[in-house]
Amino acid sequence: MSDIAVLANAVITIVGVVVLILKLRITPAIALVLGALYLGLVTGLGVPGTLESITTGFGELMTEVGLLIAFGVLLGAVMAQLGAIEKLVDVLVRACGPRALPYAFASTIGTVLQSIFADVLLVITAPLASRLSRQIGPWGAARMTAAMALGIEVGLVFVVPGVGAVALAGVLGLPFGKMFLFGAVTAVFTIVTTLALFTALAKRGLWKPELDERDDTLVDEAEQPAAERGTDHLPSLGVALAPLVVALALIAFGAIAEMAGWAHPVVALLGDPVIALLIGLIGALLIARWKLPAEQVESSLKRGFHESGQILILTGVGGSLAQTVKDAGLGEILKGYFTTSTVFPLLLVWLVAAVLHIAIGSVTLASITAAGVLGPVMPALGIDPVFVALAAGAGSLFAIHATSNTFWLLQTLLPQTTRGALKSCTFAVSCASVLAMLPIQLMALVF
Repeated sequence: MSDIAVLANAVITIVGVVVLILKLRITPAIALVLGALYLGLVTGLGVPGTLESITTGFGELMTEVGLLIAFGVLLGAVMAQLGAIEKLVDVLVRACGPRALPYAFASTIGTVLQSIFADVLLVITAPLASRLSRQIGPWGAARMTAAMALGIEVGLVFVVPGVGAVALAGVLGLPFGKMFLFGAVTAVFTIVTTLALFTALAKRGLWKPELDERDDTLVDEAEQPAAERGTDHLPSLGVALAPLVVALALIAFGAIAEMAGWAHPVVALLGDPVIALLIGLIGALLIARWKLPAEQVESSLKRGFHESGQILILTGVGGSLAQTVKDAGLGEILKGYFTTSTVFPLLLVWLVAAVLHIAIGSVTLASITAAGVLGPVMPALGIDPVFVALAAGAGSLFAIHATSNTFWLLQTLLPQTTRGALKSCTFAVSCASVLAMLPIQLMALVF
């Protein structure tokens, strides 16, 4: 098959997946498998080759990310039950003044707390953000609603063990520690600069309190902060956070050791993200067994298993499509259309992910599809795959809107109208999508 025909069928595959999800309401997992089947068959892989690509892609990606996602989600579920988030926010409130609090709040959510499944993290922290928005003075609602949106969405795609970041690292075969280090730098820069920009624009007329805010906060009893439900039986902040801090420290140390060439079996074992999160999970379970009734611990684990299941399936079939694209030879074909510049290829990755997200409405699906399609060509251009992952994550943040479940959770749980959510979520996170490319492109040129 000619190169043009392969390129055309790759485009048809992507468009077909979008149509299946958007118009025919087919679940993304099935749509991705159908897309992989079509691409494999029409590009000459044959039935056995196509099936092998699908199963190999799924299996290899699950080998890379399966336990990491499961352990990360379970650790987050147990930590949420221990009340660690509410206690951490209380410390931030006491340590930071009104001016710095939104920045610290968003950066903490976008980095430290990414082991907690996004929807659960949002439900737990939104009442706290709503309460703080009334305590930090003028433009409090604008600043805290944007801080929530940025922390949740930016951390999801950049910082391991956020499920989007884990999926991207798995699709591209990246060391998770390396993704963690570069992703954390990108996330903090993006959150701080975007929130500063949004705050400045809000004060200059972008945010209209009479139209963009509402007085009531729709928070039911189950979503009240732990401090309001009684926390006498819960551990201190240091104890509650210790398992997560230990896990993140081990991941970071492992990444630094690998980059510095410190080869030792013990370092390799403890620095492996799966082992690090397993250690953190065991520690969190021991604390939970000590401080909580058995039924609460079992409930948190049950919720964690439920949440991780759907993430694992979607991530795995994303790997199936990526493997089929690779086996069809698309990467080798695209190689001839690029120069050795790092700027344009990464912008193309961003653009594809942005278009996919606008069409599909799924941040994770858009990012892993863009990375899977364009990732194979980048090493030949001298571009480290970690920057491909970050560019795909950045593009997938563009134009989060009414098709996103997170959009409606942010609108409902925070003191803002739908008009306000379009500004604090859609506009602010879209700005983050663009601003994130600054450190990504700079790091790609330097490293």
